[in-house]
Amino acid sequence: MEQQVFQNATVIKQTGSLYRLTFLPIWDPFTAVLSGKLRLKGDKLTNPVAVGDKVNGFRQTTDNSKENHAVITEILPRKNYLIRKSVNLSRQAHIIAANIDWAYILLSATEPETPFPFIDRFLVTCQAYRVPVTLIINKTDELQWATDYIARITHTRDIYQKAGYHVMEVSAKTGEGTAELAKQLKNKISLFSGISGVGKSSLANKLDPSLHLKTAQISRAHLTGKHTTTFYEMHPLQSGGYIVDSPGIRGFGLLEITKEELSHYFPEIFAVSSGCRFNGCLHAEEPDCAVREAVEKGLIPAERYESYLKMLEDPDGGKYRT
Repeated sequence: MEQQVFQNATVIKQTGSLYRLTFLPIWDPFTAVLSGKLRLKGDKLTNPVAVGDKVNGFRQTTDNSKENHAVITEILPRKNYLIRKSVNLSRQAHIIAANIDWAYILLSATEPETPFPFIDRFLVTCQAYRVPVTLIINKTDELQWATDYIARITHTRDIYQKAGYHVMEVSAKTGEGTAELAKQLKNKISLFSGISGVGKSSLANKLDPSLHLKTAQISRAHLTGKHTTTFYEMHPLQSGGYIVDSPGIRGFGLLEITKEELSHYFPEIFAVSSGCRFNGCLHAEEPDCAVREAVEKGLIPAERYESYLKMLEDPDGGKYRT
């Protein structure tokens, strides 16, 4: 049996116990499994190795087979990652993706509507784990006939722009805004995330029609999306860069963020918190709280403050699902 060591391969897909790897920027995927040692170390994670991870391992070829059997033996240090607590598995957490250059949370201009608490949990996690993030409002073409949604989406855009986030508007159907997005994605590993039905796969297909990712219409009866992407998977873009397409997320529990730290990940709350009377102010019921005063004056949107209070009360997300 011949054994060949490999180093610095990138995980591009996980399917059950099997992983697909390649040596970026070369796109020549091969299949691997985890060593028993790594499986044991990851007992508190639903996925000890995530898409985007850099890994080392070895390939071995048996005498009577030309096929390579690859084994992942080491995960290299991550520059960052996004993680969420699994709502259904209280003792476990799920790494969404690792070594991301940029994250994009997709919202729909019409339906399905993404609740503010979900958006804010995603943004807080990006802030906490040092992942730059942009909001994308998709399906802007539908506003031509669904004008009653314009006020809602304008309000949403204003809330997050005032908080310091970049908000883009695109249409996966017409291509509006996709040229600018393609420029931003070039030479980066980017994550597309959001609830089901907002058009993550459709937008990826518009950016690169050769991908042919599976898509589906939302349920008009319930105005909810259908799961079309089953696994996290990285795809190369012909225009340059790579995107990680993700399944729709239903629950988003925060992990390893203390109550004292939480306000640091709300930029507009943190900006005024120095005016609070107490250094350890949680901005909930304490007297002389500059944050509550800013909310009362309309300087901090009530929706963002309510999200903050919900996270303060229930950081694990056990009471919140989309």
